[in-house]
Amino acid sequence: MAEGTAITSTTLNALPKIAEGKVRDLYEVDSNTLLFVASDRISAYDVIMSNGIPSKGPLLTQLSTFWFHLLPTLVPGLRTHFLTLSLPSQIPPSQIGQLENRSMQVRRLKVFPIEAIVRGYITGSAWKEYQRSQTVHGIPMPAGLLESSPFPQPLYTPSTKAEAGQNDENIHPSEAAKIVGEEYATQIEDLAIKLYTAARDYAAERGIIIADTKFEFGVDEAGDVVLVDEVLTPDSSRFWRKDRYEVGREQESFDKQFLRNWLVREGLKGKQGVSMPEEVVKETARKYKEAYEGLTGAKWENAVTGKDVQVRDR
Repeated sequence: MAEGTAITSTTLNALPKIAEGKVRDLYEVDSNTLLFVASDRISAYDVIMSNGIPSKGPLLTQLSTFWFHLLPTLVPGLRTHFLTLSLPSQIPPSQIGQLENRSMQVRRLKVFPIEAIVRGYITGSAWKEYQRSQTVHGIPMPAGLLESSPFPQPLYTPSTKAEAGQNDENIHPSEAAKIVGEEYATQIEDLAIKLYTAARDYAAERGIIIADTKFEFGVDEAGDVVLVDEVLTPDSSRFWRKDRYEVGREQESFDKQFLRNWLVREGLKGKQGVSMPEEVVKETARKYKEAYEGLTGAKWENAVTGKDVQVRDR
């Protein structure tokens, strides 16, 4: 996966670029439709690395598409923004190469300015907070939890959705309700937990623990809450090996924890302009590929050749 050249920026003549996130470039197709283009950029601790992971964008796109097809079968009534992997007709042949397999057309919606994080296990920033104050996002937790312990029930722990260049901030669910309103806050929390639970159970059957994940939601013209952005990828989730899981320590993972650990070890956490060495690029790519293949049951080549992602029999 790490072979080839990383695409860290895109430019289209045919469509106006309306936003550039940590990973995705957003283009306007028409008043109701956006083109999401997943670059090979990678961020950690809210900072984008100066080099990327080759073919990471196609993997994120194909894995999100897999979940956009599977989750509505597991969570009845779920609405998503996904429309198609086909490129808009306006794209000239000369620009198709940079977009193939890494792009999806989606519904244009108003997006809620919070990230709906659901945690099944205590790790990362939640573990650090617990060690300080026996709370997670300001929510009191029972005494005696160890690193990587499961919570009795999935825990909804939202954060702010920061503008480019800013840091996300962990907040109490009551703060999220102030931002989006009580009614929508309740719907978002309920839906996020249902989605996490369904995905957790699906992944567990395939030897993967979803320790935590981040969802984003929008609202459509009818006022309904809609799942948007990426879904259950190594960028937005912590995936652990079930067969090597052990309470009381950090787990072996299929996500960007390897990159985070390297940054901390090298004293580079939160610093701008960091370039990953080749071994970090390759190992991060390997972990992403393992997550993709373990969850989808498909070979990684399906993502880069544009073959349809098939949901494995449950």
